[in-house]
Amino acid sequence: MRVRRTSHRRFVRLAAAAAVVAVAGCGGSTDAQTTRAYTDATGRAMKVPAEPKRIVALSEPTLDAALALGVKPVGTTLGRGQGTIAAYLQGRTKGIESVGILAQPNIERIARLRPDLILSDGTATLDDATLDKLERFAPTAVVGRNGGHWRTTFENAADVMGRKDEGAKLLKTYDTRIASIRSRLGANRDATISIVRWGGIGLPAIIKEDLSAGSVLKDIGLKRPPAQSGRGPGHTVPVSLENIEYLDGDWLFFGSLGAGGGAAGGTSDTPADLQSAKRALSYAADTPGFRRLKAFRTKRIVPVDGSVWTSAGGYLAEQVVLNDIERTLATPAKQ
Repeated sequence: MRVRRTSHRRFVRLAAAAAVVAVAGCGGSTDAQTTRAYTDATGRAMKVPAEPKRIVALSEPTLDAALALGVKPVGTTLGRGQGTIAAYLQGRTKGIESVGILAQPNIERIARLRPDLILSDGTATLDDATLDKLERFAPTAVVGRNGGHWRTTFENAADVMGRKDEGAKLLKTYDTRIASIRSRLGANRDATISIVRWGGIGLPAIIKEDLSAGSVLKDIGLKRPPAQSGRGPGHTVPVSLENIEYLDGDWLFFGSLGAGGGAAGGTSDTPADLQSAKRALSYAADTPGFRRLKAFRTKRIVPVDGSVWTSAGGYLAEQVVLNDIERTLATPAKQ
């Protein structure tokens, strides 16, 4: 009996392996499609479909880019520090299958989806061995480097998906909105803006300029506290309670990860996201030194969606950041 059970288990494993190989053989199937040459952000040359139909996005920036351009991927990874797809995108992602967590995609799940194009970027931190495995199923393009500007990643993603012109139009809209908000800052034009992520009972962290929300503030021309300006050892830097003053600013945008339940249109005033940030803010208020911060004393701490403000994002994430800035710092636009 034991021999038969062992043989059966071995048979099941072999059958599963054969199924994955079979999917690899027929999955991406770019052979039947018109293809074009493409060189990704790492210098890898490949052939990609001229009009990809079944895209798997392995990071928040690539998922964001696809959805902004009207493309619904067939699969994606969970958001950074979250048990779901990035909270701010959830209203747009019905029917998209999860293929694992960020930086650890499930190869077999991806194979079963039969992609014709796989998108990644530096935030997914995939090594060459993983990229080589993914290439068995579909051309795998890395469209941005870790720490790179969200705009460059978006432009590259639009290009590889065959939507370069659509991407350029969206970026023009972004630039127009930046100029509008900048012109309506009034007394807040010279305000110092802090971005903080508070992780439950862990140490708080400040967000540097190279994370996407920080780059939006820079585009508008808003100032950052000295400890948050420029680039650092990472885009998110933990702060000890002895240095809690590093969190301070004239305004403090305060986020937390793991809330779940984002809004379809991309706003940060949904109950689930605000509830998470407010819970974290309640804990922070009892932390030694926090109540001495100028932003706390002047009641200028703004709870925001951490999946937007304190994680990697793209065009849709930046629209949420702009919504929050416009609502908080700018005078209303004239109709």
